[in-house]
Amino acid sequence: MLQQKIIHYPNLKTVLMVEEVLKNAEEPLTKTQIKEMLPKSIMHQTLSLILEYFESRGMIAFTSHGIVWIYNPSPKLQAAIERGVVV
Repeated sequence: MLQQKIIHYPNLKTVLMVEEVLKNAEEPLTKTQIKEMLPKSIMHQTLSLILEYFESRGMIAFTSHGIVWIYNPSPKLQAAIERGVVV
């Protein structure tokens, strides 16, 4: 988690708002773009905490182009991964 003191923890509604923006994005987004696309404003630290949570759970990836939603709970995808060959 973040090493700095947490001033404000996000509530579930805020986490779901950020998730929705990331899921629906057609291209990688910066933190600033995410904040602009949210229906209500949130603190930068709160957004950083949410993004760190998503990253720790394997739901997003930080790329050189921005933040991308990568989580896919598809049972078919999971089965394909389990049947895959390790090289």
